[in-house]
Amino acid sequence: MSNPNLPAELLDHIIDYLHDTEDALMNCCLVSKSWIPRTRKHLFADVWFFAEEFLELWKETFPDPSTSPARYAKTLTINCPHAVMAADAEVGGWIRGFSHIVSLEVGGQGMQDNNSDVFLIPLQGLSPVVKSLNIDRIPIRSSRILDVILSFPLLEDLAVTNCNDVAINGGDGSNGPPTIIQPSNPPAFTGSLTLMRIELAPIARQLLSLQGGIHFWKFTLKWGHREDNSLITALVERCSHTLESTDIGCNPLGAPTRHLHLY
Repeated sequence: MSNPNLPAELLDHIIDYLHDTEDALMNCCLVSKSWIPRTRKHLFADVWFFAEEFLELWKETFPDPSTSPARYAKTLTINCPHAVMAADAEVGGWIRGFSHIVSLEVGGQGMQDNNSDVFLIPLQGLSPVVKSLNIDRIPIRSSRILDVILSFPLLEDLAVTNCNDVAINGGDGSNGPPTIIQPSNPPAFTGSLTLMRIELAPIARQLLSLQGGIHFWKFTLKWGHREDNSLITALVERCSHTLESTDIGCNPLGAPTRHLHLY
């Protein structure tokens, strides 16, 4: 079976048929070296770094970033961002191997405010084909989050939740906030927008100022300052031709959520 007399297209079809059967795919890797790339496409389609030990195991298994299966990943989930940033600096661009991901999710439950302003830098523009971005529980400046958001030209779905807007001096080598440069081709944002338990105003204003506009079809927005009501209204009006679903409401100072009627 090392050189099966079957067309490559048929072999690929057989492996694709086993896409959700991990044991069978692992056995396929033992059949022939020529089968490995196709099986890795399925085995490593979704990569999760839930904790630092997951990251260490990956580094031990694939010490050379240039030959790791990172390029096969379509979904990348990171729940230990500081460890990922440290590994990226140590290896020299290690995280850049995930250059074909379509969905990126970054969470930082339990993170401290100190130095959290810089860990997203290696993720900026990580993959030119990212369509979904989810940032959760990150104590970081809104301006830094916007830098990451605008680095993905094909971004459709955006979710930023439970992120504290902190002021960090010198965290990225400067004493002031980073400069946000309008990209020449900003994302069209044709998917869903979720903003909950964050400093909403900076992100809302930036979205409203994007050249080419925004075209979200679904909103999930929760905010705590009544003065942001006008920004929410502006977002809804900007997407009035594409918006199909809304779940929006103001919850000031822990009071019961009051939903706005914008139509």
